[in-house]
Amino acid sequence: MTTRKKGEAPLLKADKRNLSPKKMKKSKPVVRKSKNTKPLGLLYVIRRISLFPIRIIWALTWRLAIVVNILIVLGLAYFAINLPDSSALIDGRVKGSVTLLDRYGKVFAWRGDQFGGVITADSVSPFLKNAIVATEDKRFFNHLGLSPRGIASAIRINLRSGRGPLSGNGGSTITQQTAKLICLGEPYNKEIWKTERDYERSCRRTTLWRKVKEATFALAMEAMYSKDEILTIYLNRAFLGAGARGFEAASQRYFGKSAEQVNIAEAAMLAGLLKAPSRLAPTDNLSGARARAEIVIDLMRQQRFITETEANFAIMRPASLSLAATARAGGYFADWIMASGPIFFTRNTTEDVIISTTLDQTIQIATEAAVREIFNKKIDVKSKAQVAVIVMSADGAVRAMVGGRDTKTTGAFNRATQAKRQTGSAFKPFVYGAALELGYTPFDVVSDTPVTYDIPGSGEWAPKNYNDEFAGDVTFTRALSESLNIPAIKISEHVGRDTVRKIASDFGISNELANGPALALGASESTLIEMTGAYAGILNGGSSVVPYGLKELRLQGDFTPLAGRSGGVGERVINENSAKALVFMMYQVVQNGTGRRAKIDGVEIAGKTGTTQSSRDAWFIGFTSDFIIGVWVGNDDNTPLIGVTGGTIPADIWRETMANIIDQSYPLPLAMNRGQSRNPRSLEPLDQSKKSLSKNTILNTIWEVLIGEN
Repeated sequence: MTTRKKGEAPLLKADKRNLSPKKMKKSKPVVRKSKNTKPLGLLYVIRRISLFPIRIIWALTWRLAIVVNILIVLGLAYFAINLPDSSALIDGRVKGSVTLLDRYGKVFAWRGDQFGGVITADSVSPFLKNAIVATEDKRFFNHLGLSPRGIASAIRINLRSGRGPLSGNGGSTITQQTAKLICLGEPYNKEIWKTERDYERSCRRTTLWRKVKEATFALAMEAMYSKDEILTIYLNRAFLGAGARGFEAASQRYFGKSAEQVNIAEAAMLAGLLKAPSRLAPTDNLSGARARAEIVIDLMRQQRFITETEANFAIMRPASLSLAATARAGGYFADWIMASGPIFFTRNTTEDVIISTTLDQTIQIATEAAVREIFNKKIDVKSKAQVAVIVMSADGAVRAMVGGRDTKTTGAFNRATQAKRQTGSAFKPFVYGAALELGYTPFDVVSDTPVTYDIPGSGEWAPKNYNDEFAGDVTFTRALSESLNIPAIKISEHVGRDTVRKIASDFGISNELANGPALALGASESTLIEMTGAYAGILNGGSSVVPYGLKELRLQGDFTPLAGRSGGVGERVINENSAKALVFMMYQVVQNGTGRRAKIDGVEIAGKTGTTQSSRDAWFIGFTSDFIIGVWVGNDDNTPLIGVTGGTIPADIWRETMANIIDQSYPLPLAMNRGQSRNPRSLEPLDQSKKSLSKNTILNTIWEVLIGEN
């Protein structure tokens, strides 16, 4: 027995129980009641079912997002690794450009994609830099290449306008636009794209996949380049109309100054061109360019790039074009230079080429004004008559050229250099030149009486004068002055058509010349530039002249020319005395003959009119001591003119042009023989009333046109 000490707590003892299994009572299990004892309802089931697709979509979405992000990171890394140094992306042109300078070294025309030179975000005018940012991407310096707000706003605008979400406004940042300008780093490949235009069209695609690539490429650019480097690429690659690539070229093209020097109004106009460069080019749409510039100025004011005062000042004094851009002078001349110059340095150049030319912009503008003046005053507004004019110095240097009534065009058909037309009596000086070279004088006599020629295979031909009258015995001078046909034919037949053809050919008429008697009447075709150059040979004392416009060709940045002048005074054709006698005869044409309307008081002028059958072509070519001016008027479809001869509209245009440029030269008296021959001879004993022609001479002659008056 266990004893308990004093003070100890009593021991606890379990009750005695019968632990035998037989005597144990079975107890019921305890069931714990759940707090939610309500059964599953229908709403619960519906909710579970409805959430199922959402859970599926969510599961797919976050997994897809992970995949897309991985792809973007991989794409970004790929583009970033392959991006070159930013300086290699500044000029991406496949072809070069041609800049044309006038005789004084001033730019008057551009051809190809003009690149004015590299400018940077640091060197460009701050007004231009701010205008671009204000217009194209006001958050440019804060974002990472993309602007979600800009994209969302653009989509909203497009949808409200009834366009597709990706059509119209793009919401692109400057970085994205730059990515597009460099075609996401894909260079031009002739095997993939037939032309540069196809390549650029491909680069401007706006498909969803293209937008994704563009965004990724923009992020890569932001990772690899600084903001100023991206902006520099943009400044040099943006197309700004009129063939200008980059803001430097555009500034030179429109304002005649560097993009580093533009003021607020000029900067706003240049930045405004980014919206629609071809449509807003100020050389074609100055009012539209100015209206867009006002919007840009207002954006600059709103974003506090300029003050209210500066904005008002710029709006009140909008940008003006340079003289060269305003005049747009010499389009036909520039086309002629490009067509006749070395092909690898003009039409197919891969370099930037500078060509110095003979063009005088003052004379060009004066010539264009003369054409407009006469056509406005004397030609019916419904008339489709066309015109060509060439102004040439005595040595063959072309100073001005008009190839059609639309004097501001480029790339058009040039009637001054390309149109081959019958010359009419403008050809007669070569007939008389041949006679003078053989010893005849201006005062020798020829009979203006009826004559008939037997043309094998064509029958008899009896030429007539313009007025159907006959003058009898006349001097060579009077015959030329009044442009009598029969004397010219008789003289040509007497001296020999081969002689006449050789004289004309040596003076520069390169087209095939007629074989029959109508040779003397200008049945052959020629261009205005050829005829004007041939007359320059007469002025030059009988030495041939090759018209030229190119003085020097060099690569941009180089000072050593690659090519030089390819024209000027050539070989002698007739002796000096013969040339002086011929000048005297042509002087009488203006003083007393068919060219009287070209007369200018106090100025000695020599020239010759020409009118083909039914007035299909009308010519006047004349010269002072310094300039030769050739004028042609006619219809492109060879239909007759109404009431026009060489002595009317062409002579009027000639006089108006010369009057406009007379102060350029202060012409001296013409070099001509003014004395009369002591013993004038007659060509009459050599004439026959009826003359048979050799079959060999006219075997291939087709009498398509019998020439009329002069």
